[in-house]
Amino acid sequence: MSLRICILETDHIRPELVERYQGYGRMFEQLFERQPVPASFEIFNVVEGHYPPAGERYDAYLVTGSKADSFGSDPWIAPLKAFLLARYNEGAKLLGVCFGHQLLALLLGGKAERAHQGWGVGTHQYSVGAKASWMAPAADGLTLLISHQDQVTALPEGATVVASSAFCPFAAFQLNDQVLCFQGHPEFVHDYSRALLELRQMNLGEQVYKAAVDSLVHDHDGATVAEWMMRFVAQGK
Repeated sequence: MSLRICILETDHIRPELVERYQGYGRMFEQLFERQPVPASFEIFNVVEGHYPPAGERYDAYLVTGSKADSFGSDPWIAPLKAFLLARYNEGAKLLGVCFGHQLLALLLGGKAERAHQGWGVGTHQYSVGAKASWMAPAADGLTLLISHQDQVTALPEGATVVASSAFCPFAAFQLNDQVLCFQGHPEFVHDYSRALLELRQMNLGEQVYKAAVDSLVHDHDGATVAEWMMRFVAQGK
């Protein structure tokens, strides 16, 4: 059986990167195509007001990253929160990455805010503190590409920490068998991260920029996270 996944795209990538990378939805499609659980995907850009037709249901809804703040007042955020809360109350499975991770934490009773730690960029290592049947292949740690200046600072009631670090204590969380979120970007590739760093070099400052670029020598575990997500969705089907 092939899973049906709705990708809720919450941004447009930088114009100079569109020709090569197309968009976050397409980047997720390419990521999930490399993992073994059969799945198909439909992409809706919610910034433009696009959503699935009324009554259409999917095995899971994935909220992508965005340059917007999850706690911001952009006009498209409130409708997205209402849509996600309705799906949650129906029992749908929800996946979140970066902005999506923070938005779902907020929506379900947690907290997200500008991080006093500053920008997280480049590759970052996390300890995996949870064990579950969907976490195959098993891993005690994850390395992911990251790009964020906001963080989840309090989890929803009943949520479990899946991955953490001193820099980002709530780097991934699970809420029962319904919600799974990651701060890091499994869909990123090194060249895209490097291009983002170059575009943001002035904002980051030379020290943060150089450390991030140097960290790109490390491989990342995006494919593992992708497989975990699809196995999480598939459990109980």
